[in-house]
Amino acid sequence: MLTIIIVFCQLSIVNWAHAQGIVEASIDSVQILVGEQTGYHISATVKPGQRVTFPQWKPQQMVTPGVEVVEQPRMDTIDANDGFIKVTQHLVLTSFEDTLYYIPKQPVKIDGKTLETKNLALKVLTVDVDTLHPNQFFGPKDVQENPFMWQEWRDLLLYSLLAVVLYVLCWLAYLRLKSDKPFEFKVKIVKKIPPHQKALSSIEELKNENVNGNGNFKEYYTQLTDAIRVYIEERFGFSAMEMTSSEIIERLRQENDGEKMQELVNLFETADLVKFAKYTVGISENDRNLVSAIDFINTTKQENAPTFERIEPTITKKQRQTMHIRLSLKWAIAIMIILATALVVFVCWQLYDIRS
Repeated sequence: MLTIIIVFCQLSIVNWAHAQGIVEASIDSVQILVGEQTGYHISATVKPGQRVTFPQWKPQQMVTPGVEVVEQPRMDTIDANDGFIKVTQHLVLTSFEDTLYYIPKQPVKIDGKTLETKNLALKVLTVDVDTLHPNQFFGPKDVQENPFMWQEWRDLLLYSLLAVVLYVLCWLAYLRLKSDKPFEFKVKIVKKIPPHQKALSSIEELKNENVNGNGNFKEYYTQLTDAIRVYIEERFGFSAMEMTSSEIIERLRQENDGEKMQELVNLFETADLVKFAKYTVGISENDRNLVSAIDFINTTKQENAPTFERIEPTITKKQRQTMHIRLSLKWAIAIMIILATALVVFVCWQLYDIRS
């Protein structure tokens, strides 16, 4: 029971101390040479929101006679866990007399209540001087510049040289790109004459020329069948100009009725006889064949055919290679500019880091 009471009292005292706040003082080195410096730290562990006031110090102010503050104190705050924070005042101390100094307790106010740190000691040692050999005593040396070392600057020089080379290559690539003018591929929209109109116009011209009136039946039927072949090729989409009459008829039987096909068969047969067998036809038969051709065109013509045609540009193999080269040059220029700029930024950052 007595042990439990003691532990309970100790815990109560600890909780009460934490509630009031804890102040501490520490020193980085308890022993320095004359003129050396050491850090002196005063801290307070409190709850967030509590107000902490440290002693005010100024440069060259004495903490204790013989020990002075070197520079303006600085403050920082860190998390001390368990809901507490630790606020610390950092000082730099020095002394120019060799002796043992006692740094007194320092008052720290927490929410208006003053708590004190513990005492600390600082021993200052002198520098041994050999008075028996005064000729070996050397005074302070002047500030010396660091010697130039190639190893320290080699990488930066190489990076700078690489950046210059990349910029030069970018310029050369740009000149190469500028010297070759890009191809202009324009899509042309032209007015399209329907196949049946072209065929009827050709037949009309054939009638006006009145070739058959001169007895030149071969030329007459050649022009007439050529007009029909061109119409069939554009209307039905197969190479009628390169096919025989029977092949054309066989292909067209799937598209038209038998009566019209028979009239077209008679026309092609008559034309073949005239062109290859020197067959002679009368005027009435010529007119009948002409009417059969016109009737076939009017029967098979495509209504509402597009009146405009889109003509896409053709690209040669050489032009396609040139386009690929130009695209590659553009990508190369972009990549080299990015790399060169990154190298320049890196070199500048390294130079700034060295100077600072």
